[in-house]
Amino acid sequence: MTEPTIVAIVPCFNEEAAIGKVVTDLKAAVPEMLVYVYDNNSKDRTAEVAAEAGAIVRTEKRPGKGNVVRRAFADLDADIYVMIDGDDTYEASHLPEMIAALRNGPLDHVLGCRKPESKDKSAYRPGHEQGNKAFNKLVGWLFGEPVTDMLSGYRVFSRRFVKSFPALSREFEIETELTVHSMNLRVPQKEVMVGFRDRPDGSESKLRTYHDGFRILRLIAQLLQTERPLPFYGFFAALFAVTGLILGIPVIASFVKTGLVERFPTAILAASTMILAFLCFIVGLILSGVLRARQEAARLAYLRWSAPEWISDSSE
Repeated sequence: MTEPTIVAIVPCFNEEAAIGKVVTDLKAAVPEMLVYVYDNNSKDRTAEVAAEAGAIVRTEKRPGKGNVVRRAFADLDADIYVMIDGDDTYEASHLPEMIAALRNGPLDHVLGCRKPESKDKSAYRPGHEQGNKAFNKLVGWLFGEPVTDMLSGYRVFSRRFVKSFPALSREFEIETELTVHSMNLRVPQKEVMVGFRDRPDGSESKLRTYHDGFRILRLIAQLLQTERPLPFYGFFAALFAVTGLILGIPVIASFVKTGLVERFPTAILAASTMILAFLCFIVGLILSGVLRARQEAARLAYLRWSAPEWISDSSE
């Protein structure tokens, strides 16, 4: 059995205070792994510190974590891919367990679910934990599969997951896109609890609570429209149909009694809403057919790549 090639992708923006330890911890956890640090227009010594720690440093000029991940997924060729943030909040010592889980499956996606090391949960900024839980419930309900920590930046992927992932997001909503892709493709996956701690002194969070939250909500709405078109447009079809009935029933009742359309503008509005309801339903049906074709194409792209080489539990 040949050993798989493993690469770590570490997106970074102004992480001089943390990146050295991240690279060192990753190389200590999985010595055979190549660590790629992608410098995303840092203004400090992030690239120099990463290189001194033993990482291979590359640059992505387009700002945003999603742009970094898209570039790295396209550039790098390996059997197993690790994605981890460069802020030293994730515990690298859990990585061998995550890689073993991927190979023992074999799986295509292992999600590192954050478990704060301290009881006060200070590693989460105010409101972030509650927001994450709300997004987990929303996405689980909309896409039909539960998820514990959809916004985690600590993940392990197979080659066939990476090479079948379109990576359209530009910023922090990339984690949402990864989660929904795994749900839609119904890839074999698993969640592993990992340590989560405060940033080191001198390292500042790049998250913008409301800005990034609204971007994630917008992405969820877009994914719902494209990945669940019949329920999405069916909701609006039902809304317009109910509105049309509420407006139209009194007009019809009056016409039955008098033989006259007494409220002509209301009748036009009721007819218009019923037409809109019909059009929404038809659009939902058409896009469902398009979705089916896209899903088949995505599945075939996924099946072009072999599964991670399987190892039995006894070989660990």
